[in-house]
Amino acid sequence: MRIGIGYLGGWLDSLTRASFTEGARAAEAAGFDGLWFFDAIGRQHIHPDPLIAVTLAASVTQKIEVGTCITQVPLRRTVDLAHRALTAHLLCEGRFSFGVGAGSTRKDFEFSGLDFDTRQQALRDALPLMQKIWRNEEIAGTRINAWPAALGGPPVLIGSWAGKTWIPRAATEFNGWIASGAKSTFNSLKEGIATYRAHGGKRAIVTNIKVDLSQPTGEMPDDGPFHLQCDLKTAQERFKRIVDLGYDDAIFVVPDHKTETLDRVLQITGK
Repeated sequence: MRIGIGYLGGWLDSLTRASFTEGARAAEAAGFDGLWFFDAIGRQHIHPDPLIAVTLAASVTQKIEVGTCITQVPLRRTVDLAHRALTAHLLCEGRFSFGVGAGSTRKDFEFSGLDFDTRQQALRDALPLMQKIWRNEEIAGTRINAWPAALGGPPVLIGSWAGKTWIPRAATEFNGWIASGAKSTFNSLKEGIATYRAHGGKRAIVTNIKVDLSQPTGEMPDDGPFHLQCDLKTAQERFKRIVDLGYDDAIFVVPDHKTETLDRVLQITGK
């Protein structure tokens, strides 16, 4: 299983370029396989723009995958987003995975002056248009003539927490599926990957697995959010259940990117 680390948490409120680049380098040095960025605005805390973030992260690391999990496509104009994603794909030199979704937080849409209830249709309309642009297909009588090194665009991963439509589409039309430990229960994660594999899906990722081994261990029912806010032994046992389900990647969220924090995550996974 590939192990990724996500940039999420209250410590982002005081983010600087130095702390960002130090965190990216620390994740690669610790042995993580991926460095992933989230997309939120309007929730009274700020995240770096995910496409700028992946590009900077790739520029200060050597091999680690960089990705978004997920970029909320309906919050952006499609052609502009396609251009930015293609640029990130070029500058990351094949290390960028473009996780996308419709979004699940109404406040992000209200803050942006957009209709939350039409977001699924907006995603359905945007994805094929972006892919046509990346393939140099003609749009409105013209084409972009994409850089040869970026032609075709980045791998596209579909974020869908329990979607009856999007999980099968992720399996048959795109490069992978992203589930969420914060937005889905263990039971939903189990059902989702069964659906995904039944449709031939290859890469299954579970993200937003919150880790805090300083928290007291309480009840963690299978119909509640999947997290590892507990003691180390319980975290290891709980994580093994995700491994046994057959997920290919796990992306963890931690309070900070200090060396000792990263090492504790790897201790959970046995990596």
